[in-house]
Amino acid sequence: MITIKVFDFDNTIYRGESSIDFALYMLRYNKRILLFLPDLLWNLISYKLCIVSREKLERRINDAIKVIVRDREELLRLSRSFWLRHSHKLDEHILRLIDEEDLIITAGPFFLIDAIKHRLNTRNLICSEVDWERREVSYFNFGDNKVKRYRELCGEKKIDRFYTDSFNDKAMMDIAERVFIVRNGNIKCIK
Repeated sequence: MITIKVFDFDNTIYRGESSIDFALYMLRYNKRILLFLPDLLWNLISYKLCIVSREKLERRINDAIKVIVRDREELLRLSRSFWLRHSHKLDEHILRLIDEEDLIITAGPFFLIDAIKHRLNTRNLICSEVDWERREVSYFNFGDNKVKRYRELCGEKKIDRFYTDSFNDKAMMDIAERVFIVRNGNIKCIK
């Protein structure tokens, strides 16, 4: 049976929350983000404490996207320039653990993670997706949705090791043989 390693992205491969860092980076180009930043930060804290529902978080993100996002090309250009300044936050130790057949699964948006995939040692990404015409999240890859999308794309392929920073990934932890919590670059096996 073929097995793979699966990695969360934020606070696992990337030291920090890439979406929040990206929102702060975008402030230089789009001051409308200021309207939503406090709410997004509060919801991020609630997410980390496992006290916000996926539905509520998705609604708040969609509200922000409708005001913040002007066009797709601008967002893609800003994503590329963001990584020129923030790729130093990728954890080289974790990157060395990733093989070509492994998978990165994240609640972060595909457009942002895709812009740095050349550094990730794998092209296998499962991310949140944005409907550009409606300017909203079309698939929020968070909580139980991570397992749902994993099963859709990978079938019953066994996860030998799953690396994450958060118990919000409990659904993924449940289907992995071994689970590792990553905190400040330290890796601890918990299953």
